[in-house]
Amino acid sequence: MESQVEELKQLVTDGADALSAKSKKERFDEQSWDSLKSSPLYEVLREYKDVLTHDIPAELPQDKGVQHEIDLLPGTKYCVTREWPLPREQVKAIDDSLKVVRSVRDFAPSYFDDGFIHSRAVNGKSDVEMHKEHLRKLFALMRKHKFYANLKKCIFGASEIPVLGCLVGKNGVRPDPGKVRVINEWPTPSNVKELRQFLGIAKYLCKYVSNYAGKIRPLSQLLKKDAAWDWTAECQQAFDAVKQGLTEAPILAVADQDRRFHVV
Repeated sequence: MESQVEELKQLVTDGADALSAKSKKERFDEQSWDSLKSSPLYEVLREYKDVLTHDIPAELPQDKGVQHEIDLLPGTKYCVTREWPLPREQVKAIDDSLKVVRSVRDFAPSYFDDGFIHSRAVNGKSDVEMHKEHLRKLFALMRKHKFYANLKKCIFGASEIPVLGCLVGKNGVRPDPGKVRVINEWPTPSNVKELRQFLGIAKYLCKYVSNYAGKIRPLSQLLKKDAAWDWTAECQQAFDAVKQGLTEAPILAVADQDRRFHVV
């Protein structure tokens, strides 16, 4: 576990992009057709096996020749600055892709290049039967528009899935136990850099800690410019309070107005 703490420290130092990439890379157990044979969804998955591939088919766009020609005055240089960070053709392709999946977002919302399909029992149909219907609708769209999913990175028929460092299920959202364990075993900071690293990783799960901003106030004071490093008993208490808050983290869900609930 000490090695995991050191690895997370380095990722926080490298930045949020590195942390997200690491989490995404390791959050899945590799899937295969053999491992899915016992799944009640196997028949549907095999029906659309062409969109669940390890290797995306390589297709070159049609050669259209010269796209345009701009006459320039002798001795002048053409402008190479783009109006958008991506070529306009790629921006349009992304917009078109989002429009395609919009028709199924009621049961298959997407986040960047990730998709999540959720189903529940409706009109006498079981949750598995509804899930099969939803899978067929999404896979049919993918097949029509030549979208592909990497089978190795897919999870099927799960009651809970990892999303952005949390676990999402029918009861709500809870923090990833692995990340909570790493934070709880984080050593006491001995300087500002180590404190920033701790608060950087804790911030990913701060929504589960009631009054998080108030609890870390003594720690935030140490990050102020020209502040002297003085790890007091109050700082230690705040440090422990964050860990304790994550240990007792509630399951977050949309409020049911007909029942009692607490706001975190």
